[in-house]
Amino acid sequence: MKRLRKPLAAEFLGTALLVLVGVSFVILDFGRGSPVPALIPSAGARRLITGFLFGATGACIALSPVGKISGAHINPVVSMAFWAAGKLRGRHALANVIAQCLGGLVGALPLLLWGSVGRSVVFGATLPGPGYGAGAALAGEVVTTFALIAGLFVFVSHRRLRRFTPALFPVLYALMVYLEAPVSGTSTNPARSLGPLVVAGTWGGWWIYWVGPTLGMLVGVGLHRISWLRHFEIEVAKVYHFEHDPAGIFTPSERPSPSGARAEGGGVHE
Repeated sequence: MKRLRKPLAAEFLGTALLVLVGVSFVILDFGRGSPVPALIPSAGARRLITGFLFGATGACIALSPVGKISGAHINPVVSMAFWAAGKLRGRHALANVIAQCLGGLVGALPLLLWGSVGRSVVFGATLPGPGYGAGAALAGEVVTTFALIAGLFVFVSHRRLRRFTPALFPVLYALMVYLEAPVSGTSTNPARSLGPLVVAGTWGGWWIYWVGPTLGMLVGVGLHRISWLRHFEIEVAKVYHFEHDPAGIFTPSERPSPSGARAEGGGVHE
C-alpha cells in the first residue's frame, strides 16, 4: 500500500482540480450575474464552449506531472473500467475511487466563493433538467459514460492513437455537453457530481450519477471485449505518460480480473 501513496495523492489532487476548474467554467458560463451569458446569448454555444473547456481541463491534468504520477483517471468509472477490463488491481481501483471522491469534495469547497453567481446554478451540481425525469437523466448518463469509456479504450488500446488520448476529451465533452447537458447535466463522473451536490446541499436524484455512469462503463467495457476492438491490447492503466510506472502499479506482472482470477505472465499487462 505504501507504493500507492503518491499515485493516490496525485489522483486526489487531479480530481480536486478537475472539479474546481471544470465546474467553475460551468458557473462562469451559466451563472446569473456572470458577464458571459450577455456576451454569448446562445445557451447552445455556451454548452459547447463549457464542454470543451471542461474536457480541456481533464486533458491538461492528464498531460501534467499530476497525471504522470496518478495515471489521470480522475473519475471513479475510469478506474473501475480499467479494473473491469483486467488492467488494474482491485485494491488500487478501490483506493482510487476513495481518493477521487475525497478530491471531488475538497475541490468543490472553493466553489462557494462564487457566492450568488454559483448559487444561481446550484454551484454546478448535476441535476435532471427541467422537463426530464430520473429515467431520462439516467439514460443520458449511461449513454454519455459509454461514449467516454468506449472512446478512451479505443485510444489507449491503439498504438497509433494512444499518444493523442488527452485530445479526445475536449472534443468529446464539447459534443456531449452540447447535446445531452439539458437532460442530466452530463456528469459521466460520480466524483464530479458528488462535490457540488454536497456543497449545494441538493440530493435529489444523486443516485443517478452513480448508477448511470457505472452502467455506461460496464457497457463500454463489454463492447470492447466482444467487438473487433478486443484485438487491441490495453497495456497500461493510464491516460498518458504510458511509459512512466516506477512503482510497477500500472503494469503489474499479474493481471487481475473482476472474478478474482489471475493469469501469470510477463511484460506489460495493465
